[in-house]
Amino acid sequence: MLKSFLKFFEESHKQAEPAYTIELATAALLSELVNADNQVTDTEKEEYEKQLKRLVNVNDEAMALLLKQGHETADDAVDLVHFTQVLNKHYSAEQKTSVIRSLWAIAYADESLAPLEESTIRQIADLLYVPHSQYIKTKLEVIESTK
Repeated sequence: MLKSFLKFFEESHKQAEPAYTIELATAALLSELVNADNQVTDTEKEEYEKQLKRLVNVNDEAMALLLKQGHETADDAVDLVHFTQVLNKHYSAEQKTSVIRSLWAIAYADESLAPLEESTIRQIADLLYVPHSQYIKTKLEVIESTK
């Protein structure tokens, strides 16, 4: 009896989890950072689009839809784990570092770093198993490139 109950619970739990594509998971993580400090600027939106284009390879029509869906998906999300799980399954260490670099670029697009933005990037880096040294290195590279 207990085994059948556990099996039912596991199956219903699996069905409840949304399946995200790599592209949508990436878009949602980047969008999460854009909205982290509740002060969305045009430069952050532009950088979000630029960085998403750099990370995913889709045509212009699909990109427009992805930008919109990434924002909506991030707004509906309870946590970041579902998105980072997708990237952990499919991205190499270098690709995950590239995502962190994009997050830093978005954070510094408005020439200021809000504490919530830095905290969000740290959380995503931890969930992607990006070493702290790489987290700091990419931050410094982005700062240097914006000067």
